[in-house]
Amino acid sequence: MHVPIFSHQLYHLFIRFLTLSAVLFLLLPFTGCSPKQTAISETKFYYDTVITVTLYGQDKQPVLDQCMALAAHYESLLSPYLEGSDIWNINQSAGTYITVSEDTIFLLNQALSYAELSDGLVDPTIGTLSALWNFGSDSSDTVPDSALIKEALAHVAYSSIEIKENQVRLTDPDSRIDLGFIAKGYIADQMKAYLVSEGITSALINLGGNIIAIGTKPDGTPFHIGIQKPFENSGTAALTLDLTNISVVSSGNYERYFIQNDILYHHILSTETGYPADSGLSQVTILSPNSAQADAFSTLCYILGYEKAVRLLESYPEVQAVFITTDGQILYHNFN
Repeated sequence: MHVPIFSHQLYHLFIRFLTLSAVLFLLLPFTGCSPKQTAISETKFYYDTVITVTLYGQDKQPVLDQCMALAAHYESLLSPYLEGSDIWNINQSAGTYITVSEDTIFLLNQALSYAELSDGLVDPTIGTLSALWNFGSDSSDTVPDSALIKEALAHVAYSSIEIKENQVRLTDPDSRIDLGFIAKGYIADQMKAYLVSEGITSALINLGGNIIAIGTKPDGTPFHIGIQKPFENSGTAALTLDLTNISVVSSGNYERYFIQNDILYHHILSTETGYPADSGLSQVTILSPNSAQADAFSTLCYILGYEKAVRLLESYPEVQAVFITTDGQILYHNFN
């Protein structure tokens, strides 16, 4: 959902991402495993996200430790809040070029490709706008002043990102990069690639609700994942999915929100209006072999709404989707 900031802010970030981690949850967990099916797990807090990695049937604690070290590494590059990270440095550079890592360049190019695909509906320069909105867990949540929203929108333009070899700058010094719509998926993909390179054949990676299933459970059965029912108690499943070698990511209006004057304001913002997107959906779940793609498409498809999202996904046969409308209908795309 990474930040050495004031303790009350960190508390609300932690609560926020504990909520996000309930978006997707493992059902029917491993019990009564034989020695060959022993599960080992590690949980840390990186990139504003509760990260859990579980290895099944292979007791390789050093591999698990290195997987978490990767999460810390990518936080140090991609966090917009962590002083000294690549993204923080770009945002604070007042429009001058900053030398960054190859990983950062790669992800920025990926983010820009989705921005171009969506004509800016998802935009890596949304940081100035998203910073106005507070979706914590206290009474300070409030709708920003409309004039401030209008001013922030003037600085949301992915074309302001300039990349020259291994250097990046913002041509608009008041723009701010925030890769929240794709970074967790990218990090999950890198963790998966490492685990597979180490011979791991059965594992789950969970980055605050972004889940990758590596292989199957050791007994050959799929992982059983529940999709959170919007606005119900944590752990209440709207549906369940069987996962094998795939990533699943959900986005919804119930993850982070507040209510003011009987109106629900959620964290998925429209780059056209500056306010939360209103698409007739409560949730979108994307299944894809690539977690960065699933991450980006879960946000984009939520903003687009069901009909436009399905038209987009027709060009991506490897992607499956589940939509939950605001009136509770569950609609499936590309499920046989």
